[in-house]
Amino acid sequence: MPPPVFRFAPSPNGHLHLGHAYSALLNFDRARETGGRLLLRIEDIDTTRCRPEYEIAIYEDLAWLGITWETPVRRQSEHLAAYRAALEKLSALGLVYAAFESRAEIAKLVAAREADGPWPCDPDGAPRYPGDAKSLPASERSRLIASGAPYALRLDMAAACRQVSGLAWNELGEGPDGEHGPVSARPEAWGDVILARKETPTSYHLSVVVDDALQDVTEIVRGQDLFHATSVHRLLQALLGLPGPVYRHHGLIRGTDGRKLSKSDRSTGLRELRAAGVSPAGIRTTVGLG
Repeated sequence: MPPPVFRFAPSPNGHLHLGHAYSALLNFDRARETGGRLLLRIEDIDTTRCRPEYEIAIYEDLAWLGITWETPVRRQSEHLAAYRAALEKLSALGLVYAAFESRAEIAKLVAAREADGPWPCDPDGAPRYPGDAKSLPASERSRLIASGAPYALRLDMAAACRQVSGLAWNELGEGPDGEHGPVSARPEAWGDVILARKETPTSYHLSVVVDDALQDVTEIVRGQDLFHATSVHRLLQALLGLPGPVYRHHGLIRGTDGRKLSKSDRSTGLRELRAAGVSPAGIRTTVGLG
């Protein structure tokens, strides 16, 4: 049997904090315990927020923690063709459509829908897409695209769910409500998620499943804030014919206010803590791994 493969996949849009350290250390420790491999992936598809100096800082912070990883590092910005190919496969299945509403227009549509009662939200608490773009005539959709109008490419969730059944995953960790073991996927709870935009041929959901498959990742160790997103990932894996890894979701390191840590809060930033004299062993103790 080949060794298990783990990955830590931060975005270079800010400096790492204690929450990132916890997840990175858990992946590193699991790889060592199982004789597995640890990969580092830089998720830099958001060109407006990702910066080279943050990527360099990621390498420095992880090395300071004593974490080692295989090279070369996969940078998503260098593999857009792979995501484009996956998107084209989903399009060929008739599961992708262009939606042209701006965020402000979507907010207005939601407000209008709520005149008849509460509008459903996805598991992250955001309103599901309320528009009617998938009913636009093909000629009108083509006209809008040719005109240069901005658009998002969305997954027709209802049609996608009709193509697969019995979706589940094996949860080795624990979900927000204590979920463990076999978990039934509920991708329909997300509505028509975005797969790409006019200026970017991928989204987090699409790129993460493509990368995990191409890198032969077998066990995904990540925070509980992504537990429900696993339903979308399992759906995309099934549609694209990709293997389904096992998942190990872990609890989040939270601030004194009980909220998930933010990159903007320097008090929990690894660089700030290091400058204040905290050691790597101290970081381990702080996150409960000492």
